[in-house]
Amino acid sequence: MLHLVTYPNQLSHSRIGYAVSRRVGGAVTRNRLKRRLRAIIREMSIRPGYDIVAIPQHSFVKTSKNELSRVINSCLERTPLLSSINEDEN
Repeated sequence: MLHLVTYPNQLSHSRIGYAVSRRVGGAVTRNRLKRRLRAIIREMSIRPGYDIVAIPQHSFVKTSKNELSRVINSCLERTPLLSSINEDEN
């Protein structure tokens, strides 16, 4: 499970933070999970003007990259954060 907390920031760019609890694991595990999340979110087209905090749960530690990407994409589709290709053309 992944929780996304979003808030408009009135800036020309979006800022993304990661809050990974100690319950997820030790420092190495938490940092590895944050690196994986950063890499996946970096590939997505996020609209500017939002602050985003991603809060992953313990189950994400052993999840594959494809599954992580699917879950993150699913969460982002429920928000106005993803820019669509049609909007970029206008």
